Amino acid sequence: MAPIKPKKKQMFVKKSKKGASWKFTLDLTHPVEDGILDSANFETFLKERIKVNGKTGNLGNIVQVGRMKNKINVTSEKQFSKRYLKYLTKKYLKKNNLRDWLRVVASDKETYELRYFQISQEDEESEADE
Repeated sequence: MAPIKPKKKQMFVKKSKKGASWKFTLDLTHPVEDGILDSANFETFLKERIKVNGKTGNLGNIVQVGRMKNKINVTSEKQFSKRYLKYLTKKYLKKNNLRDWLRVVASDKETYELRYFQISQEDEESEADE
C-alpha cells in the first residue's frame, strides 16, 4: 500500500480593496496653450462617455475625472484600461477635427500626452521644387 499523504491546507489571501486604484493622466499642455483645445470641454466629454459596468454616465464614486490647469486626471477604484482612455481621447479629437494635427502618445506608464505631428520642412521643399 502507498503511504497516505497529509492533505495540504489551502490558504486564502484576501486582497485589500482600498489599495487597488488606477490613476492616469492626460497632458494637454501644448494644444491648450495654443488655444485649439478646451480642457473643460474635454473633461465633460470624458465624464459623459466613460463606461462603468457597461453604461455611460454611471461614474458614481468608482471613477473620478478631475482637471488641474492643462492636465486631466482619471482615477478609478475598479479596473480601468489606459488604452480605453486613449480611445476616448482619439474619439474626441476626431469629433473636433483635430485628429489630423494631434496624436496621443504615452510619455510614461501612467501618462498620455497630446503632441503635434512632426511635419518635416525638407519634404515640403522638395515637393515644391518638382
